[in-house]
Amino acid sequence: MYNDRSMTDNWDSIYRQYGSWLQEPHEDMASVVSLFRQRGVKKVLDLGCGAGRHVVYLAGHGFEVSGLDSSDEAITMNREALRKMNLKADLIVASMYEELPFPDKHFDAIICTKALNHNTLDHIRKAIGEMERVLKPDGAIFVVVTKSRKILESKKQKREAEIIAERTLIPKTGREIGVIHFQFNKEILLNEFRHFKVIDCHVDSTNNYCLVGMPKN
Repeated sequence: MYNDRSMTDNWDSIYRQYGSWLQEPHEDMASVVSLFRQRGVKKVLDLGCGAGRHVVYLAGHGFEVSGLDSSDEAITMNREALRKMNLKADLIVASMYEELPFPDKHFDAIICTKALNHNTLDHIRKAIGEMERVLKPDGAIFVVVTKSRKILESKKQKREAEIIAERTLIPKTGREIGVIHFQFNKEILLNEFRHFKVIDCHVDSTNNYCLVGMPKN
C-alpha cells in the first residue's frame, strides 16, 4: 500500500543517498522570471521545491518565496543552500497533495517543476485544485511534468516498474525507486489545467512538458 508517509520516506531516502542531483534552474526560469516581473509578481510558491534550486534562484531575483516539500531531508538541504547564499525564504514540510497551509488567493505566482506527476491522478487533481485556491485571480503558474514514455505498457516497462493504475507506475530500479510516477500526455495535461488560461505549453530539451498559465476570470 502506498500513502503519503511511505512516499515521504522514499524521498527522504533518495535525498540522503543522492543529495541534490538537480543543481541548475530549469532552462525556462529566466523567461519565467521575466514574465513574473511583467505581471508585478511578488509572492511566489514553489510546490515540491526539493533541495531548493528554484527557491534560491527566485529569492536571489528579489521575490518573496515560499517553498513546500514533504521531505525533511530536502528542506534541510534547501535551508543550507539559502544560508550559503545569504538569502531567505519561508520553507514548510508538508504534502502538496493535501490542503495547503496558506489562505485563499495568497500568492502572485506558483511554480511546480517535476513534482506534480509524483502521485496518482486523483491526488494530482487535488493539488491542482489547491493551486487554484491559493493563487490570486491575476496570478501565474509555471508547471513542468515528465512527458509520457512510449514504453509505458511494454514488457520491458513492466519488468522495470509496477503499474498500479492507468498511466501510473512505480519504478523497481533507478534513483526514484518506490516513487509514484503519473505519465502525462499533452491532452491530459491541458484537460487537468482546463480552469487555467494556458498561454504556453511546450516540450523542453529534456523531454518534459512545460505549461505557463493564469486563472480564468
